[in-house]
Amino acid sequence: MKEKQDKPLNPIGKLLGLRYRSHPWHGIDIGPEAPSVLRCFVEMVPTDTVKYEVDKESGYLFIDRPQKYSSILPAMYGFIPQTYSDYQVGGISANLLDRPDIVGDNDPIDICILTEKEVAHGDILVNARPIGGFRMIDGNEADDKIIAVLQGDAVYQGYRDISDCPKPVIDRLRHYFLTYKDMPGEKRDCEITHVYGVEEAYNVINAGREDYQNFVKRLLFEK
Repeated sequence: MKEKQDKPLNPIGKLLGLRYRSHPWHGIDIGPEAPSVLRCFVEMVPTDTVKYEVDKESGYLFIDRPQKYSSILPAMYGFIPQTYSDYQVGGISANLLDRPDIVGDNDPIDICILTEKEVAHGDILVNARPIGGFRMIDGNEADDKIIAVLQGDAVYQGYRDISDCPKPVIDRLRHYFLTYKDMPGEKRDCEITHVYGVEEAYNVINAGREDYQNFVKRLLFEK
């Protein structure tokens, strides 16, 4: 009996699939359970020795800079798709700190994802559950860092709020974000003013989603 042969791939379809790879910021839906469960894009993992960042135009990872010093990323790190830090996100920090000069940093909302597993590389999507975050101010820009746990993680899945997380883990994350850009002889104007819980994390995420919608509307209107 003659063996059935696989049909050759349609070269046009293959090229179209490559051409229309979903942009990780704009083309990935964060999921129907947001903000309690999020589909996130991971740029970096703890073993990375260079700073990867998504190129906003192409959606591909590029090397932002080599890590010059021994700063070790304590968790998977990336961003929440279809979020943006602008008027709403910046306004939260500006109001709470009574600092009207604070604005959003015009980037997607950053997220750190705790897991017991060693993940080999970034450029992946994961489901994560926020438990809190850092209110980080870099200069006069709101640069919130959402802290989350990997959905279904054997060690961290029981954490529901930042208060469930051991203090040394929080201290390690805090130290990383306050020092990873430090250069000898230079002083950064950067601080973490608050460590907040899950409800405030939801507020920041929802504000980031609203900022993103307004950002897209402005782009469409300009065109």
